[in-house]
Amino acid sequence: MILGELTAHELLALHAKVSEELRERSVVRSSNNPVGDYAEYLFCKAYGWKQENNSASSFDAVDRKTNMKYQIKSRKLTDQNKSRQMSALRNLDTQGFNYLAGVLFDKNYNVYRAALIPHQIVFQFSNYVTYTNSWRFILHDSVWNEEGVADVTDQLRSATL
Repeated sequence: MILGELTAHELLALHAKVSEELRERSVVRSSNNPVGDYAEYLFCKAYGWKQENNSASSFDAVDRKTNMKYQIKSRKLTDQNKSRQMSALRNLDTQGFNYLAGVLFDKNYNVYRAALIPHQIVFQFSNYVTYTNSWRFILHDSVWNEEGVADVTDQLRSATL
């Protein structure tokens, strides 16, 4: 199959089929952009965390051994958009999670960098946005230098195999 020879409609139909196959394999849980679902899948696979229901507030997974709660955030970096801003964090000031598990993917969904970041660091580096009633966190390279942040890039890469 040569993608350049397919019509826009054929490409969208192929995308729909791929999305459905990923859902059947439990790699993604929704019909949304797969970046967030894939990040949750990889972290839970790498660490054996229990993935919470989509309705869970402020966290996405729990480590059953330690009872630590994890908010999982991700971003896919592309040539057109190199932003490292994670999706909105709600109720950050109520400390609904212990760690933010953050991952940056390259344009082909390869793990570029990943980290486990204590809540206090996330809170320190986040800005409240009144318009969206949420907190904005950007996963800059400098975050990896903060005390208590764990670089888990290799562990997440291993989970993709």
